[in-house]
Amino acid sequence: MWGVIRLEGVSKRYPNGHVAVHELDLEVAPGELVVLVGPSGCGKTTTMKMINRLIEPTSGRILLAGDDVTHVDPIELRRRIGYVIQQIGLFPHQTVAANVGTVPRLLGWDRRRVGERVDELLALVGLEPGTFRDRYPAQLSGGQRQRVGVARALGADPPVLLMDEPFGAIDPITRDRLQNEFLRLQEEVRKTIVFVTHDVEEAVKLGDRIAVLAEGGVLTQYATPAEILGAPADEFVADFVGADRGLKRLKVTPIDVTDLERPPAVQSGESLAQAREEMALQDAEYAVVLDDDDTLRGWISRARAAGDGQVRDRTRPIEAVVDAGATLKDAFSEMLLYDAGWVAVTDHRGRFLGVLTPDGLHAATRRSIAVDSVAPTAPT
Repeated sequence: MWGVIRLEGVSKRYPNGHVAVHELDLEVAPGELVVLVGPSGCGKTTTMKMINRLIEPTSGRILLAGDDVTHVDPIELRRRIGYVIQQIGLFPHQTVAANVGTVPRLLGWDRRRVGERVDELLALVGLEPGTFRDRYPAQLSGGQRQRVGVARALGADPPVLLMDEPFGAIDPITRDRLQNEFLRLQEEVRKTIVFVTHDVEEAVKLGDRIAVLAEGGVLTQYATPAEILGAPADEFVADFVGADRGLKRLKVTPIDVTDLERPPAVQSGESLAQAREEMALQDAEYAVVLDDDDTLRGWISRARAAGDGQVRDRTRPIEAVVDAGATLKDAFSEMLLYDAGWVAVTDHRGRFLGVLTPDGLHAATRRSIAVDSVAPTAPT
């Protein structure tokens, strides 16, 4: 299948006897982003470079869409694979447009087609073509250069991307923004990606699956981020992902509507007397306030509902709110940020779904860990 990468018993041994990768079996599905992590010297980058034959394997087979890469012309192979590295490697004396259009020009595309592709890619990575097309790398920030590097790798629309610590040399704030932008981009283009990093946080945030390598290129676990954090295959993996893996797990555990509580809800146009009655029926100290279409408007306490008038006149805004597509970490962060006892959860249209309390958050985390700990995924 187009885009599938399969490593079968792949090893790399050097003449001095050093084993960089040992009999590695790994499969990356089409459209999947797989992250290789592990300590220095574990063979992450070596494994990646064997896929596009910048390093030749000593033994085993590497298949790309069913073709053994060792039987394919290396130049032709690399034009089928986008490659992004930490130092980016832009040509300093060429414009952004010339850099992005490198591979399409090598493939013989006409000038108009190359220009259209360059503009399309710059827009895709968040760089306005009219502003950036004619600039040189030295005129760009580190984050902008990295975006150009990604655009260049996508030049000829390759099915596969190899990314070797692409965000490693960028400040933390820019790095977080680039990671978010990259996730958005992957949702659009759905490339098959092998991504190398030494940062567990980055691996958890970006990866569909994570391959944890030990020294000598030995695969110790290959699983989803949630599985690796919730059920490490062995002590090495547990130590590598860290003692705070429970907190890291919050990042990869989505909010489940079954974990939400449903407090009393009143319409903004109702009377305060009706609101008091609703709260009394459920013995609640507060109620959420909704508009006619169930859009979340705020909340009202029993004390503020005293007297006459309408609910809308006493409604207070809710600061701690997350979308239903958020993670438990997002919800927990909102609780801490606003010193809130609960977080309101809405759908993409802003309609109220329920509230997540600390008890609900704890129960959701324990349940997800219990599910994954039934069968931790280790290499076979």
